[in-house]
Amino acid sequence: MIDRADHFAAKLAYETDASDLYARQKAGEDVVVVDVRSDEAWAQGRVAGAVHMHYSEIAARAPQEIPSGAEVVVYCWSPGCNAGAKGALEFAKLGYAVREMIGGFEYWVREGYPVENADGVHRRPIDPLTGVPRIRTRA
Repeated sequence: MIDRADHFAAKLAYETDASDLYARQKAGEDVVVVDVRSDEAWAQGRVAGAVHMHYSEIAARAPQEIPSGAEVVVYCWSPGCNAGAKGALEFAKLGYAVREMIGGFEYWVREGYPVENADGVHRRPIDPLTGVPRIRTRA
């Protein structure tokens, strides 16, 4: 029987969230972020700097486009979408170290992290139900 500590340690090994991913990006850690949603969803907006690869294309495209030793984080639309899990499974089958970003793009946006679309990179207001507005100071 698996104990509780082992369960949560395993869960954290395969999942991340918007806050942790953003902190890793800010720290300069090398992680490939992959948006596994449709072309239409991608065009609406995505995690700034993400790669677009629909989950159905991963088996064919990933070996040519993403280095085999790369750490990968996949995401889909929201907590109600399982495309992230489908994408993570495809990367795992190929041997990549992969995590799913829980909350998906919805929580990335709601927490105020950089979003990219045809207009460039911008941030949307932080949703007070998911995050605390940060006071930005000059560096």
